[in-house]
Amino acid sequence: MPGSAGDAPVTFVGVSSPRLTWRISAAPPGWHQLGSEVEVRYPDGSTQIARLDGDDQILLDWPFRPLQSRDRAELRVRVSGPGGWSPWSPPAAVEASLLRSDDWAASWITPVTGADPSDPAPIIGTAFEVDSGLIRARLHVTALGIVTPRINGYLVSGDHFVPGWTTYDRLIRFRSYDVTTLLHEGDNQLSALVGNGWYRGRIASLPIHRGRPYGDRLGLLAQLELEYADGRRVTIGTDDEWRTAPSRILANDFYDGQTTDLRMPAAPSLAAPVERLDDETGRLDLAVAPPVRELETIAPATLQDYADIVIADFGRNLVGWVRLRVTAPAGTTVVVRHAEVLDDGELSVRPLRSAEATDRYVLAGGANELLEPELTYHGFRYAEIAGLPPGSLVSIEAVTIGSDLTRTAWFECSDPSLSQLHQNVVNSMVGNFLDVPTDCPQRDERLGWSGDIQVFAPTASTLFDVSAFLGGWLDTLALDQLPDGTVPATVPRVFPKESALAGWGDAAVIVPWVLYQRDGDVGILRRQYASMAAWVERVRTLAGDELLWRGGEQLGDWLDPLAPPDKPAAAQADPDVVATAYFFHSADLLALSAGALGMTEDAEHYATLAARIRSAFSRAYVQDNGRITSDCQTVYALALAWDLIDDAAVRSRAGERLAELVESQGFTVATGFLGTPLVLHALTIAGRTDHAYRMLTARAFPSWLYAVDLGATTIWERWDSLLPDGSVNPGEMTSFNHYAFGAVADWMHRTIGGLSALAPACRTVRIAPVPGAGLDSSRITYDCPYGRIEVGWRIVDGRFELEVTVPIGVTATVELPDGTHIANVEHGHHAFAADVPVVLATA
Repeated sequence: MPGSAGDAPVTFVGVSSPRLTWRISAAPPGWHQLGSEVEVRYPDGSTQIARLDGDDQILLDWPFRPLQSRDRAELRVRVSGPGGWSPWSPPAAVEASLLRSDDWAASWITPVTGADPSDPAPIIGTAFEVDSGLIRARLHVTALGIVTPRINGYLVSGDHFVPGWTTYDRLIRFRSYDVTTLLHEGDNQLSALVGNGWYRGRIASLPIHRGRPYGDRLGLLAQLELEYADGRRVTIGTDDEWRTAPSRILANDFYDGQTTDLRMPAAPSLAAPVERLDDETGRLDLAVAPPVRELETIAPATLQDYADIVIADFGRNLVGWVRLRVTAPAGTTVVVRHAEVLDDGELSVRPLRSAEATDRYVLAGGANELLEPELTYHGFRYAEIAGLPPGSLVSIEAVTIGSDLTRTAWFECSDPSLSQLHQNVVNSMVGNFLDVPTDCPQRDERLGWSGDIQVFAPTASTLFDVSAFLGGWLDTLALDQLPDGTVPATVPRVFPKESALAGWGDAAVIVPWVLYQRDGDVGILRRQYASMAAWVERVRTLAGDELLWRGGEQLGDWLDPLAPPDKPAAAQADPDVVATAYFFHSADLLALSAGALGMTEDAEHYATLAARIRSAFSRAYVQDNGRITSDCQTVYALALAWDLIDDAAVRSRAGERLAELVESQGFTVATGFLGTPLVLHALTIAGRTDHAYRMLTARAFPSWLYAVDLGATTIWERWDSLLPDGSVNPGEMTSFNHYAFGAVADWMHRTIGGLSALAPACRTVRIAPVPGAGLDSSRITYDCPYGRIEVGWRIVDGRFELEVTVPIGVTATVELPDGTHIANVEHGHHAFAADVPVVLATA
């Protein structure tokens, strides 16, 4: 449950019956929850208590009357077990935001002038009075564009790029804020800076994308609600009485950067008119995903001062911007450019393609003048600052941003290179989970590619709590899904024409299933089920009576390292084989999802369909000797990981063939986006974890550690984004921050760390570390919905020593490397030991 109402801001919810989850922090051995009581206290002092039987503590249905818009409640819980009742938990405050469309009295407004994306960002605002006796104030705000609201000159929050990126004509999110402390009796001002963002910037209007922005006119919708002790509620909403003025931000774009004239006032007089905006917009929903916020500031690792420029190296690839303080004459123009790598000592900007990634400032001439953008961001490690007079730079730091996700998993081991690889995965995820799961943060793309996130979802949902983040993204996916069930290649959709793409469209099924497995949230399956089924039925139509999905415009095993550099889709894996494998996998998961929802008829129907696809796949592509058509690592990885081969003997021979292929490549990677997340899992399933370790720890190109050895701090798009001589790959598509190949961390968690879930939400888990590649220790920590699981092992004098911490509500099965099984391990700290099989310790 959230923190107490006295210690933390109220939690706003966008539903009338929020679900409840709690963790039990401590209990004696053998204790089990037998029941619980939840108490609700309303503002009038009345209370209710709901008594619940059983041990459920994850995502329980709201046991009280539904909340109405603006309703507030304070909750606390206690649990019973052997020995009686626990003390009550600290209280947590919850408040329903605006739940219905008719809760909005405000109107969409826009400046009368300023329909050009190159115009200065407008500030829109109004003045109002606050009487004595104010007890509560709430601001609900959103925009067509991105908005930064201020009250009396103070930022309403630390959130950036509100309201985020959705399919604006179907869905727009808003945020609600407690702004009581920002107001005072008498005259007050509410203003909002509105930028282009995703709505009107180049990000959605490149010729290869939509070819046009979502709209020409920026829009603001804001509603400030004041509550007084005498029961009055006063609403101040956007209307045509508000006023506007251009800000000192002369240009803003996510790709190109921001231009700011600091000689202009930060808070200009608002005198120009606004008008109501009648454009069609989507439904308004409260944003519940974590907002984009500043996460960290980083000082430069090195600072090279040349005659006319300064180049700052911040030590790692990051996403955000540069914050400067300078003292220089008025009119001085400072230019800040960004890049991920250097080429011959200069910024390598070619990988940015058409993105300028440049911020410009015209100084006002004050001491310690602050220079940082508000309406853009960049992906970079290096920044070049030009235009500074000698000695004028006072301070410099990088600000990292991203969606403010809660970290849930940590990994380390005795091999520093593997620990760095895992950190690189984390860094890439943090940089690319920026309101939507983008493919890259630096060039003229930054799109929510569905294929990227479906392969990375198991890793993402372990490393961070992404339930609300990806749940919101799935809302947009379902809205963008075509009437025939086709899922867009990117979500939100940007391409004018869409085709059904194996591995990309399957995100509609795979991502909800992953979230259900991680969080135990059957609600995500319920919300997405129609979308999931529509995708499977679309592919069923394409596959025809043979149930083999052939042809079409497929991306296939994208970026197979053995494909020609200029043909990233020309993988070894036959796209027809890959497509049919994905057809099976989605049908199989849809059957399991229907079963979890209690939809027995659908579960049987899709289980039968999956079985028929499996048989068709085997007949068409699998030989009795285990060979699969398109004899390459990816097709065996898919077939083994997803159990596509019925016959055990044939399956075993297929595993042997995968091991042969891996060895023939010198244990380097020969898989692309679709094969890479599964190839190590497939080797482990085939009983060749030794080969999986050798593949993971290979250092020659192409391999994960090739990039680590070249100083990578994030996951690269191409296995050789940087060539062995340190030069940048000459291809047109070269990113140094792409999380997809970081999906390998899932195998690291499960096999090196040894932790995998056997039931949703980790109700039961398997703890089975497999040492290898000379590792002598590892530790993984995972905050599952029930609490923290810790698995740490080390090898001392040929003995394997394992320490495990299991939270209350979770039951574990422990498997040691010598074959020992210990079942039904319950909460508490446990230690085990065994002899280590030499073959795995030295592989």
